[in-house]
Amino acid sequence: MKLTPVLPPQACEFEALKYGLTQYNEGFTGTVFREKIAAFVKNDEGLIVAGVLGEIHWNWLHIQGLWVGQSIRKGGWGSRLLTQMEQYAVSKSTFNIRLETTSFQALGFYKKLGYSIFGELPDMPQGHTSYFLQKQLSIISK
Repeated sequence: MKLTPVLPPQACEFEALKYGLTQYNEGFTGTVFREKIAAFVKNDEGLIVAGVLGEIHWNWLHIQGLWVGQSIRKGGWGSRLLTQMEQYAVSKSTFNIRLETTSFQALGFYKKLGYSIFGELPDMPQGHTSYFLQKQLSIISK
C-alpha cells in the first residue's frame, strides 16, 4: 500500500473513485437512476448565449449551473431555462431540486421562482456567502 501525494487525478483515477463510491452507495440505496442534462439558448449563429446544467441523482435534480449572457439578461431566459429543467425532472418522476448560488449571483431570482434556502456557508468565497436552495415540484404539474 502507498499513499500518493495530493495531485490532480488522471481521468481514469477519477472514474475509479466515482465507481467505488457509486458501488458503495448503491449497496444501501439500490441502483440509482442518474442522468446529466442541459438546455441552452443559442443565437442565430448557433453560439451558446445562455444555458443550464444539471444532473438527476437520488430522485433529485441538482442544478449545477445556470448562466445567461449579459446581452440577453432581463429577457426571461433564465426562468425559461429553469422551467424547462423542472418540467423534464417531473417527466422523470423527480420532484425535488437543489442548487447553490452566492450573494453576488442570483439569490433573489431563485427565491422569486419558489426556491427556499436550507443552508448558508459564510465567507464562501471570501467576503461573500453561498446559499443552498431547494424546491419541491408539484406532482400535479406533470
